[in-house]
Amino acid sequence: MTLKEAQQSVDEWIKTYGVRYFNELTNMACLTEEVGELARVIARKYGEQSFKTGEKANLGEEMADVLWVLICLANQTGVDLTTELQKSFDKKTLRDHDRHLNNNKLK
Repeated sequence: MTLKEAQQSVDEWIKTYGVRYFNELTNMACLTEEVGELARVIARKYGEQSFKTGEKANLGEEMADVLWVLICLANQTGVDLTTELQKSFDKKTLRDHDRHLNNNKLK
């Protein structure tokens, strides 16, 4: 699935099952909540915390939840994620084309 297809699929789902998009501020709060849930799983799986009884390492599920809400925000604010991601690649390539290659900390 491409980013464009993902944006279209989320929009179709919202219109079919979700009644309407939550407003942008609500979705921003939801995104923050989902990032926190992702952080919790990463802290337990890769950090020094341990899982509580009944918790699971649902890393992919939490990443997908973050992506879902981000796509909702993109759709309701008119952002084409394909275009913006390409711009981000272009910016990073121009700015950092040899930065990491010359970073002795990464060798």
